[in-house]
Amino acid sequence: MNWFEKMRQQKLLSFSLLLFTLSVGILIGTLLNTEVKADKGQAAPDAKPLEIPSPVQLSTAFSQLAKRLEPSVVNITTDYVPKEPKTSRNRQDEDEQGMDFFRRFFRGPFNELPQMPFRRQATGSGVIVDSNGYILTNNHVVESADRIKVKLNADSTEYEAKLIGTDKETDLAVIKINSPRGMAAAKIGNSDAVQVGDWAVAIGSPFGLETTVTAGIISAKERDIRGAEQFQHFLQTDAAINPGNSGGPLLNINGEVIGINTAIATQSGAYQGVGFALPINTAVKVYNQIIKTGRVTRGSIGVQLSVKPAPELLEVYGAKSGAFVSGVSPGSPADKAGLKSEDVIIAMNGEPIKSGDDLVDAVSEAEVGSDANLTVLRQGNKKNVTVSIGDRAKIWANDPRVAGGDSGESAQGEATQAKFGLFVQNLSEADRDELGFGEKGGVLVTRVDPASFADDIGIQAQDIIVEINRQPVSSVDDVRRIQNTLHPGDAVAFKVMRTFSPLGRRGGRAPQWATIYPAGKLPAKE
Repeated sequence: MNWFEKMRQQKLLSFSLLLFTLSVGILIGTLLNTEVKADKGQAAPDAKPLEIPSPVQLSTAFSQLAKRLEPSVVNITTDYVPKEPKTSRNRQDEDEQGMDFFRRFFRGPFNELPQMPFRRQATGSGVIVDSNGYILTNNHVVESADRIKVKLNADSTEYEAKLIGTDKETDLAVIKINSPRGMAAAKIGNSDAVQVGDWAVAIGSPFGLETTVTAGIISAKERDIRGAEQFQHFLQTDAAINPGNSGGPLLNINGEVIGINTAIATQSGAYQGVGFALPINTAVKVYNQIIKTGRVTRGSIGVQLSVKPAPELLEVYGAKSGAFVSGVSPGSPADKAGLKSEDVIIAMNGEPIKSGDDLVDAVSEAEVGSDANLTVLRQGNKKNVTVSIGDRAKIWANDPRVAGGDSGESAQGEATQAKFGLFVQNLSEADRDELGFGEKGGVLVTRVDPASFADDIGIQAQDIIVEINRQPVSSVDDVRRIQNTLHPGDAVAFKVMRTFSPLGRRGGRAPQWATIYPAGKLPAKE
């Protein structure tokens, strides 16, 4: 057999073997497939069929609440015409008079020429609190409005609303609509009963989306936030609140109004899990005054307070708690009654005062013209003072506050390091004139060491220290003398003059100075 014949036989054998293998595979696969399909019984005899439940909700608390309250929540739209844009000439005049930085920053070149004003719209929410059509909302929702329109969620009927009154210090407003039929008024709750962790439901018109319901919990109470007014101590919630929710109600699980949604903390301009509602107990007090007189009147005695002074500051002044008076408005009831800076008010009409907030709340709710008996600690001794309650708006209307000043260089000179972690220098008459500081005594802080005791309690460069532990300071030697009497763990309270404007005179104007009281305990180890 030649070589070619042998190769032909081998190829034929290989092809026959491959054909046989494929035939066997097909046969086996057919048998297996036939076995699977051959079972005519139940495919999964141990499995239970799924059943769709009857259309009965397992929990109807939120849905019932929403249905009940939706007719009481309204959508508010305001029309307004922005103030006429100013020309570059009168804008320059404003700049020269100290126009606010942010207004200058956001002014663009497209505003340099006069433009015709045009009408704009804004939206918000509100809640009906009286069946006669009275509605609570935020002041910022209706502020500057030329026309206020209210749309009812029940039937989308739209009404023109009348502004009854506003209160900027709580950012509340009362408006009224006239309807031929009674309105569905929401039930008022008691915000003092609210606890952290309670359910909270918000209803409003975020981004103009009417009757939006969101739920969460109460995250915190009595929350103070930056930029808020004196009387705004908020309920914090993680129920979603967005632009357009302003003025709408925050509800408890019983459907009672416990707050008026007012603000959000956000870096994006929208919901990030932190919303704030003004407690309804505060809102009710404001509402009751507005429907009676059209405005809110609060009592005042004309004192400036360190609302949350350091315990060490109170300790130095002989108190464990109380309202620390940091200033007295000239000609105010407090001034006439003989109250002084560094007094600590510990009681009013026999009721304990534990903080500045306690005093503000008690005085603001007192009737204007009535007398209040204050118990005061002065230099460690108790003193009773009778003071007449004045009108807060009138007392503070013309009171000088910390004002802007002109830039300039601070006084120069050799500075001496003090034990507290700061550098100080004496003030010459020329320094005082340059700084616009007219009071006697004091030393200038030129530098504060980072992470030092002075830095920890908030002393800053350019502060002027006038007292340490109620002892006057007129020189660097006074600072050295006083600090040498102190030991680790001792309480130390400073009386400091501070201006929040650049130091120095220019154009004949000088900065105004405010009094602050940094305090703390010296570190146990130095």
